[in-house]
Amino acid sequence: MVNSKNIKNTHSTSMKEELRTYKRERILEEAGKLFYERGYHKTTLDAIAESLGVTKPFIYSYYKNKTELLTEIYSRVITYSQDCIIEAKSVSDSPRKIIERFVQLFVQLTIREQAVVAVYFQEAANIPEDDRLAINQLKREYDEQLTSLIKEGIDCGEFKVDDPQLAGFAITGMVSWVYTWYRPNGRLSLAGICDRMVEYTLQLLGATRN
Repeated sequence: MVNSKNIKNTHSTSMKEELRTYKRERILEEAGKLFYERGYHKTTLDAIAESLGVTKPFIYSYYKNKTELLTEIYSRVITYSQDCIIEAKSVSDSPRKIIERFVQLFVQLTIREQAVVAVYFQEAANIPEDDRLAINQLKREYDEQLTSLIKEGIDCGEFKVDDPQLAGFAITGMVSWVYTWYRPNGRLSLAGICDRMVEYTLQLLGATRN
C-alpha cells in the first residue's frame, strides 16, 4: 500500500528545495545586475538586500559573503557555456551542424546573460586565488570540449584549420564579445546576430554552410 504520509513529506521536501533554489537564484540574479551596474567594489550586501526587498541576514542564509556571490557567477557562466556544447551535440552527429547550433546557443546565452557575462570579464581580479584555480579548471574543461569538437570536424573532413585549440579560443572570444556591443534595439536582431556569428565561425574553420 502506498503511504500517503511519505508522499506528502516527499512533496513538502521537494517544494522547500525548489523554493530555496529559487531564492538563491534571485539573490544571484540581483547581485549580478548590481555588480554590472555599479561594479563589484561599489556594491554592498546591503544594496543587494535593499534591491530585493529583504534583509542582509536573509542573504547570509544562502551565501556566506559577497565574494561567494561573485565566484558563483563565474562558475555559472562557464557551466552555461558547457551546457551549450552539450545541448548542441544532441542535434546531429555532424561536427559542422553541432558547431552551428553551439554558436547559436552561445550567442543567445551571451545576450540573455549580458550583465553576468560583463561581470565575468570585468571582475576577475576580485576572485580569491583558491576559487580562481577551480574556475580555471572549469574553463579548461570547456576549452577542451570545444577543441575536441573541432578536431572531430577536421578528422571527418568538415573543417580545415591548422590549430583547433586556437580556433576554439577565437570562436569563444568572438561570440563572448557580443556582450560589449549588443543593444536590444540595435541594427541586428538576435536571429541576425546568430546567423552572422555562425557564418564567421564556419569561415574561420574552413567549412561551408549547407
